Amino acid sequence: MRLSRDFLLRIVGCCALAALSGCLNPGFGPSTRAEEPLNAPVTPVQSSALPGAANGVIGSGPVKVGLILPLTQGAGQSAVGLSMRNAAELALSEAGASDITVLVKDDRSTPDGAREATQAAINEGAELILGPLFAADVRAAAEVARGAGKPVIAFSTDMSVTSRNVYLLSFLVESYVDRIVDYAASRGKKSIAVMAPENDYANVAVGALQTSAARRDMRVAAIERYRAGGAAGAASKIAALGDQIDALFIPEQASAMPEVARALTANGLDARKVQILGTGLWNDSRVLSLPALQGAWFASPENAGFVAFAQRYRAKFGSDPTRVATLAYDSVSLAAALARTQGARRFSEEVLAASTGFNGADGVFRFKPDGGNERGLAVLQVNNGSTVVVSPAPRSLSGA
Repeated sequence: MRLSRDFLLRIVGCCALAALSGCLNPGFGPSTRAEEPLNAPVTPVQSSALPGAANGVIGSGPVKVGLILPLTQGAGQSAVGLSMRNAAELALSEAGASDITVLVKDDRSTPDGAREATQAAINEGAELILGPLFAADVRAAAEVARGAGKPVIAFSTDMSVTSRNVYLLSFLVESYVDRIVDYAASRGKKSIAVMAPENDYANVAVGALQTSAARRDMRVAAIERYRAGGAAGAASKIAALGDQIDALFIPEQASAMPEVARALTANGLDARKVQILGTGLWNDSRVLSLPALQGAWFASPENAGFVAFAQRYRAKFGSDPTRVATLAYDSVSLAAALARTQGARRFSEEVLAASTGFNGADGVFRFKPDGGNERGLAVLQVNNGSTVVVSPAPRSLSGA
């Protein structure tokens, strides 16, 4: 299984809820499609290594919220699930635990588990469901929540699970593609080729690229797909286009990029000759040091928000958070802020899908009425093993 993504305007320490609630005033890898690829897999570990990962209660507030997480997988506990549970605890410790009670439920990394966990949370009074993480589990949880008239803020990256009142807080490939295409067009790029693996994530990315390119009057000169081990053949066909293209989009995961980079080099393709573009999956040391990708651009949250979150997490729990832990942190922070400031309308569609949006650990975000989201993303340039921000993430969303 593969996992989710990030957000950005600064919420640091106890300022988290103030920023979240302030934004509300008028004047944030594989299942059926593209399951959460930004991170490491859910890894079963020995229970003795992760004490305390179990169903439970966080906080003591009058408003109850269900948090559905993959705390276990198979016979072991899940490091990802525990990290997200810890992030929820951190959120309430920074906000004060008097606004909400978080009912933590284990979905056992299965749809049946998600269904049972959601029903249990609702039976205990949950007004809002946060999670689950995996798309099939989100579908099961949403079915239960919909029947009870409760909204869901889930963590999958699969847009097919969304519907009215079922929102995704995750990092969507569509957002990465929109941002990088918009930036490339703003820098004068007019003709783009695509070199993409044959997998679900790339299917979504290629479709989004075609839509975004059409919106910016950018020509899609070629789309070359390849199977594992076949990047060289695709690169050869792209190289044959010569000066017909000025940009090359590669929606590939970090683990496969060394092979892709060798194929690019062998065919004379590098970012000095054609602008190479990618997604947030490239914010990884395995990609940033590859010679063929120096100068490449990709869309991603800026790193400062997660770094600050990780420092606070490490100080509290003595370990590093998984990358998706900010999803639990932001969702719980948001629920607490809305419970504090919005009264009886706190989890209504009007409030959750407010155009003004919210600030999270990874930046500004807002939910769309269809359940998707928009995020403030930066454009980063690969630079000698690190990144340089070439276009900062917005501090507010256009149209808000």
